[in-house]
Amino acid sequence: MNDRLQAIFADYGGKREELIPLLQQVQADYGYLPQEAMLAVARFTRVPEASVYAVATFYAQFRFTPIGETHIMVCRGTSCHVRGAPRILAQIEKQLGIKEGQTTPDLKYSLETVACIGACGLSPCIMTNKKVQAKMTPKKVAETFGKAAGR
Repeated sequence: MNDRLQAIFADYGGKREELIPLLQQVQADYGYLPQEAMLAVARFTRVPEASVYAVATFYAQFRFTPIGETHIMVCRGTSCHVRGAPRILAQIEKQLGIKEGQTTPDLKYSLETVACIGACGLSPCIMTNKKVQAKMTPKKVAETFGKAAGR
């Protein structure tokens, strides 16, 4: 981990105001914020560890566990909700054997909900690795994730 962090730190001066960009870069490189990396960022920026953690927990963009190879986001916006997002979420949870906020043990899939993905006219929607899948139904979920998850 040290070499990877040193490569990230090379682009920064270790200033307090670089904290958020550093955390973003660490997460971009690792896929999440490992505890050791957050401690290293605290030392590098001379910011107390508790403050680094406070910043990282304040912003929803930061995550503390690895996400799956396939990152699924279920939209819970009004349009998606009215058109069946709760059923879509339930079907994905059933297919993958995980709940919202979890990652499969093999790190193949992670599942989360988001307030809105901005595709209301295509609702209900999910986003899989940044690709919108529109007009989802429980049947489409079963076809998409049933085979992929081997379930």
